[in-house]
Amino acid sequence: MKLNRFFSGLLAASVVVTGCKSSKETTNAEPVVTAAPAQPKEVLFTVNDKPYYTDEFERVYKKNLDLVKDDSQKDLNNYLDLYIGYKLKVNKAYKLGLQDNKKYQGELKSYRNQLAKNYLTDSKVTAELLQEAYDRSLKEVRASHILIMADENATPADTLKAYNKAVEARKRVLAGEDFGKVAAELSEDPSAKENKGDLGYFSVLRMVYAFETAAFNTPKGQVSKPVRTRFGYHIIKVTDVRDNRGEITVAHIMAMKPKKQDAAEAEKAKTKIEDIYKKLLQGEDFAALAKQFSEDKSSAEKGGVLNTFSSGELTSQEFEDHAFALKNPGDMSQPFETQFGWHVVKLIEKKPVKTFEQAKTEFENRIKRDERSRLISESFTANLKKKYSVEKNKATFDLAAKTLTDSIYSMTWKMPAQSAAYAQPILTINKDKKLTGRDFLNYVSTQQNLGITAKPVAHAAEVLFDKYTNEQINAYYNENLEKEFPEFAQVMDEYRDGLLLFDLMEKEIWNRAKTDSVGLQQYYNAHKDAYQWKERAEVEIYSSTDMKKVNEARQLLLKGKDVKAIKAKLNTKDKVNIIDKTGTFETGTDAMPKLTAWKTGVSEVVKEGNYYYVVKTKKVLPAGPKTLEEAKGRVINDYQQYLENTWVDDLKKEFTVKVNTDVFEKVKKELNQ
Repeated sequence: MKLNRFFSGLLAASVVVTGCKSSKETTNAEPVVTAAPAQPKEVLFTVNDKPYYTDEFERVYKKNLDLVKDDSQKDLNNYLDLYIGYKLKVNKAYKLGLQDNKKYQGELKSYRNQLAKNYLTDSKVTAELLQEAYDRSLKEVRASHILIMADENATPADTLKAYNKAVEARKRVLAGEDFGKVAAELSEDPSAKENKGDLGYFSVLRMVYAFETAAFNTPKGQVSKPVRTRFGYHIIKVTDVRDNRGEITVAHIMAMKPKKQDAAEAEKAKTKIEDIYKKLLQGEDFAALAKQFSEDKSSAEKGGVLNTFSSGELTSQEFEDHAFALKNPGDMSQPFETQFGWHVVKLIEKKPVKTFEQAKTEFENRIKRDERSRLISESFTANLKKKYSVEKNKATFDLAAKTLTDSIYSMTWKMPAQSAAYAQPILTINKDKKLTGRDFLNYVSTQQNLGITAKPVAHAAEVLFDKYTNEQINAYYNENLEKEFPEFAQVMDEYRDGLLLFDLMEKEIWNRAKTDSVGLQQYYNAHKDAYQWKERAEVEIYSSTDMKKVNEARQLLLKGKDVKAIKAKLNTKDKVNIIDKTGTFETGTDAMPKLTAWKTGVSEVVKEGNYYYVVKTKKVLPAGPKTLEEAKGRVINDYQQYLENTWVDDLKKEFTVKVNTDVFEKVKKELNQ
């Protein structure tokens, strides 16, 4: 973010307004505001009659007190002067119209959206779901299921039909029939014919939320009632519950099974893995054998190492069980068979179940992408409906709903012609936000392009209006965050001004300092004494940890050999014995070894730390002034500072500043207590 660079460069010369650099970590269990006691405030100063108040000055001063390293800026008189300078620059930015720049507006909007996320959630429900997810993560459940499919938007008749079919399946299981047999016969999960409904072991955040909840809440050995998910109705049998085994990293070598049933080829694969296993027992390197012989191409090049996994993440339970059975890093399994082939597995690392604090961030992010997020948004919206008055104009809604036809399902529905009737309010939020029938119909037009499934049309109209109402209530809350939360308004004000000030500084100071060659030259000429070289030397420096090699390098230098010849003589293809560095350096810097005196010729060998050095000095340059080109970076930086300091004086002439000295004296007394 460009503002970071702005504030770091401005710290020593201006008021530090850093609240806008990162989102305030504030969440709210319910969007209900408790009014804070009003802070007494008075006008501290004006800029062209625009007032600036004591409360903002005091808040910014206190917040930045520990950040300011220059004690002079902690002096309230100096700080007020800096603060006025800051506000003068902001006023100048508005005067130049920088607030109308589209790039500025886009970045400000983007930041507000990011900051607002902290206020647009139900933290109480989020915390409950987070704790629930962590508690479940401590266990692994093995379950089987029978699925009777029913689309989320199926008609009531079709939904009831699927439900009754699930109830009948459950009755058969409770009557004593084998669950796997009933699953193979009735389940509409395509894999049920092969696995008889067995899903293996899984932990939290692996299944859709409703299914997961039912599985974790059903006691071992029992069968759940029908459970509704977006796929349909499930009957779940929990066959085992165990402690979570954590995560594991292993390497494996695989001999793949033949694609077609061929006893000879299958035996060949088994013999191959047994031969590899014998080599491993003889002490041969696992990674090397994996690279040569493993038929799992995705892991062979990495020495057989697989990505870290936990129970239920792989498609082979046999593989997982053999991997988790290994105890210590380096342990190997005997050859074993899975549906993919024959394997030998070596344990790399076992990781225990994460603590709550370790898992918190990951779980929070996954919950936001999980079906649980709907519970959070529904709870948040329900709280908003309690907070705000929401009025639906039934007459306008009925009129708008009549315009909808079955064409909304084929995405060909057209908006009705303009009519005064559709211009009437259809939804009013908190008395001050009114949305018309035309607004709702525009929403319907957008939604049909996303696909509408609710039927019949009359029901679709109600569903769409409920969704529209929820979205508009949330939008209204978002639009009024500055009114609801003073700290949100303060951060946004700071960020708004900070962005403007960055653009202003770039336009008026930074770019000018880089492009104003005449002004830069004049500044350099007036301050030459500040840009001086110390004594310098043009040198070749040779170093090594081997004193013998450095002595050899010295002898070659004395014979007049150059860098290329010395490196060719002392370095080999397999080993670099000597490293060189050439250039012009100031004596006494860390770039140069410490010699007692600098003179042309070849030095004695000197030692510093673990390294030995020999230096060939070609030329010794006396101390003296740097040219503008040599000092340009520092000169530009100093010139920028000079321009800014004189610029504030110019701004004080351009704008009229009036300080209320009596009020300022009261502020000083209060802050100095």
